[in-house]
Amino acid sequence: MRTAILGAAVLAASAFATPLAAQENADQALMALADEWYDYQLSEYGLTEQENGSTEYGDSLWSVTPESQRARAARAEQILERLNAIDKAALSEEARTNALVLRTLLQSDIGDARFSEWEMPFDSDSNFWSYLAARSGFTTVEDYENYIGRMNDLPRYFAEQTVNAQAGLDRGFSVPRVTLAGRDASIEAYVVDDPEASPFWAPFGDMPERFSDEDRERLQVAGRAAIAESVTPAYRELLTFFRETYLPQTRTTLGASEFPDGEAYYAQQIRQYTTLDLTAEQIHGIGVEEVARIAAEMEKVKAEAEFDGTLAEFVTFLRTDAQFVADTGDELMGVSSYVAKRVDGEIADYFGFLPRHRFTIRPVDPAIAPFYTAGRGGLDACQMNTYDLPSRPLYNIPALTLHECSPGHSFQAAVALEQDEAPRFRRQTYFSGFGEGWGLYVEYLGEEMGIYRTPYEKFGRLSYEMWRAARLVIDTGIHHYGWTREQAVEYLSSHTALSDREVGTEIDRYISWPGQALAYKLGEMTIRRVRNKAEEALGDDFDIRKFHDVVLSLGSVPLPALEARIDAFIADGGQGLPGVTYD
Repeated sequence: MRTAILGAAVLAASAFATPLAAQENADQALMALADEWYDYQLSEYGLTEQENGSTEYGDSLWSVTPESQRARAARAEQILERLNAIDKAALSEEARTNALVLRTLLQSDIGDARFSEWEMPFDSDSNFWSYLAARSGFTTVEDYENYIGRMNDLPRYFAEQTVNAQAGLDRGFSVPRVTLAGRDASIEAYVVDDPEASPFWAPFGDMPERFSDEDRERLQVAGRAAIAESVTPAYRELLTFFRETYLPQTRTTLGASEFPDGEAYYAQQIRQYTTLDLTAEQIHGIGVEEVARIAAEMEKVKAEAEFDGTLAEFVTFLRTDAQFVADTGDELMGVSSYVAKRVDGEIADYFGFLPRHRFTIRPVDPAIAPFYTAGRGGLDACQMNTYDLPSRPLYNIPALTLHECSPGHSFQAAVALEQDEAPRFRRQTYFSGFGEGWGLYVEYLGEEMGIYRTPYEKFGRLSYEMWRAARLVIDTGIHHYGWTREQAVEYLSSHTALSDREVGTEIDRYISWPGQALAYKLGEMTIRRVRNKAEEALGDDFDIRKFHDVVLSLGSVPLPALEARIDAFIADGGQGLPGVTYD
């Protein structure tokens, strides 16, 4: 409560202050409000803030009941009202960015509550029951005790999620049935008779040698009990619900327009994922234009490969020739790892600030790999999907590694975390338009870095860009124009070199996750546009390292905040980050 009183007092004082003092007062009021909101979030989700700004879970999971969700949304509305009372004109440039980030976060939570988003708590790609099992050991006894506590909390957490999902079913707000085939395998993998065969057991088989025998035995006994008595029964009940209740009652329609208040819901999803004010019609048109542009670039690379045939025939060759298929998962992982190390050899020419944080590359969890996307990146690890190797051609791996690992998501998250002056609430914030836009942008940057060494790898990069452009057409086609799944599959298959498996997986993802797929291309186009603007305005004073550092030092922000920051970058003559040496 102290911060709320402080914010009100500072705001009142600003009315009688000098311009500089008014700015300081407004900035302080904003940061007090942001800290209040962040502390509330930490408390609500049971998170502990670490010295480096990262967060860790405690001994329980958060509540997902409708009451708790609505209470969070009500708090967001209160914070937003107080944010709107702060004089925007009095804020410093940096504070305006903070205000925009905070406002967008609050509006997202409020928007989700308006449509009771929690009543569809998973989709064909992401869910609430995966990623709860740790894949390696912890460093302290307390970490293990917290993990055991979370395992024992799973029955309550899963029960709340299934109640929400049932409420969604009852009002026609569900995942389309066609996208859920085989997804029960991701639940069944946790239903085991032997606790030590459960994925949740992994940390107990990887305990630090320094632990005493007493602690080791005590924790392992408690771990076995938690898995046998809480984890496995929770997953077993969830599996029954999924198979016998949820799946038979899911809707057979596809588009978000079929939801209750579906048009407004889709518009909210577009805004949330892209952070731009664009309509479905505008986005569809942008997609059609980008698809045509990239198709012309593909023709050039086909000619470079000296392929004698049509573009469609070239794509068939790429999909079917054995030379592009890894023999083992380790071979695919090796190609990805080598790409990441070649990036290390070039990265200092493109970035001045190089993060200390290291990441690893690991295969996608086998429990979800059959219907998971090709890869995914994060702070500590990026993942490569090694399931069904013929569907993961090696010419795609360089672009995928750039996007997910470095200088994509893993690199991006580390830079954001290591900005010591960044506000607490922005250290791990993620907006899809910025984050996924950056991932696609660095696929393009790989051309400049010399990462693509063959016409096939260059075509893989273009195929991935086409994939994201086609999403603009497909997502809006499904959710606004009423496309069928067959139309969407044909469009993606005929315009990219993605395998049939990847095409099917991706289309199911777009059907069940309205709007998310739009973020990539729109974000990338924004980043490339503001870079071009800076290059033209600064001429010889433009330094690509400084540009990239300024972009990533923002953390993840709404795209209008990025544009405003690059305008300031141009105005100050293209200055990089303080404390970073640019030779």
